[in-house]
Amino acid sequence: MSRKLSLPTMFSFGVGQVAEGVKNQAFNVFLLFYYQQVIGIPGTMAGLALSIAMVFDAITDPLAGIVSDRMQSRWGRRHPFMFISAFPLVICFVALFSPPDFLGDMGHFLWLTGFAVLVRGSLTFFYVPHLALGAELAQDYNQRSTLFALSTVFSITAMAVVSFIGYRFFFPTTELYSPGTLNPAGYAPFSVFFAGMMFVAIMLCVFGTGSEIKHMRVNRVTTALTLKNSLLDFKAVFSNRSYRLILFGMLLSTFAIAVESILSPFMGVHFWGLTTESLATISFATLIGLWIGLPLAPWITRLLDKRLALVLPAVFVVVNANAALCLRLLDVSWFPDNDSPWIYWIYFLRYLLQGICLPVIFASFNSMFADISDEVELETGVRREGVIYASRSFAAKITSAMGALLGGVVLDVIAFPRGAIAGTVPDDTLWWLGFMEGPATSVLSFFGVLLYLRYGINRIRHAEIRAAIAARDASSDVSAANT
Repeated sequence: MSRKLSLPTMFSFGVGQVAEGVKNQAFNVFLLFYYQQVIGIPGTMAGLALSIAMVFDAITDPLAGIVSDRMQSRWGRRHPFMFISAFPLVICFVALFSPPDFLGDMGHFLWLTGFAVLVRGSLTFFYVPHLALGAELAQDYNQRSTLFALSTVFSITAMAVVSFIGYRFFFPTTELYSPGTLNPAGYAPFSVFFAGMMFVAIMLCVFGTGSEIKHMRVNRVTTALTLKNSLLDFKAVFSNRSYRLILFGMLLSTFAIAVESILSPFMGVHFWGLTTESLATISFATLIGLWIGLPLAPWITRLLDKRLALVLPAVFVVVNANAALCLRLLDVSWFPDNDSPWIYWIYFLRYLLQGICLPVIFASFNSMFADISDEVELETGVRREGVIYASRSFAAKITSAMGALLGGVVLDVIAFPRGAIAGTVPDDTLWWLGFMEGPATSVLSFFGVLLYLRYGINRIRHAEIRAAIAARDASSDVSAANT
């Protein structure tokens, strides 16, 4: 019988994901908008800066995974890195949104690139060990889904909070600034507030899960930290078929999401004609959906098993995101115009339904990687959670870098104006913005789903894996005792 985690421990683990959620929403919604619309550097230059940062970030992921796998300390393998990461993270996050006024385009490009690299790199040494910690903490097949569902809810709740507080309190619409995110004075206090939130979340996670260190499996990685051994670690992970299927499916979806995240901040205000105050309240739709979806996630994963619990909601989310958008792009006569109050509620419903699905999707997805770590241990005799999550993160960030760059290029290709006031962007520019943010990128997500369908670790297979590992461990203990 696998050891079960207490609710306080699960909540402590989950709250750590707030840090990633805050960073993601700040980058996806506010950062490129700030540098392209407020500071005024070209979209291609801003996209390139974020892409460079993601590439550097991706390089640190394998390092964080490999080093934390080999860590030997009284505080465990993961906790020292998680603790230390908080300090440079908050300092660099504040600096990122506080560039000096006297810098030109190139100076702002370098500032954005440098501090985006440092923010992402700092968070990596929390994020990768944190994910690996989840695979170590939860050994039960079903509780893994619950643990990662809770983690997902905290992450996306943090994203919704960033949008609500950001739009409502730091960037309200005024006569001078419409949308409110054009106001340069809001960005420095915005960064200080959310840097503090990230710091508190990380500390709660580190100290709230510390009592579990004594219960974790003994580290079996005994090879030295060399380039050759590191490459062998990655080879062992990539040799696993289940890992390859989930990884490459994820990369297709990640590229699509990266492009969409660059274009999304422009959609709400300009394509749909919503105010920042409306966008702030729409963040509650996601929150309501998340807390509806959280208790459903364990039940759905038990009912459908993890593969279908990932595939079916993922397909629904893509269709849901594109339904209203395609009706507008096709200029369907009965679809309401932007001045109709129905637009707000259509947008609200979209994010409510998405919020319900996300805990199920990410609980299944992250739990699959934890199950794969067991299969890799069975195949190689070594636990490599850090390498598994680091290589996943590395590949995702390289793909995101390409997506972010393409998103910035799209803004320039469609000639989206800088410092655009709501209602002044040409209709043909808005049409191409909507097409690229929706249907054009969603095709990739559907191809990713086809790979997920070939994943083969189900409840029965996982039980066989755990039994085989237990039998081998018992045999090793007997052999050791006899010698």
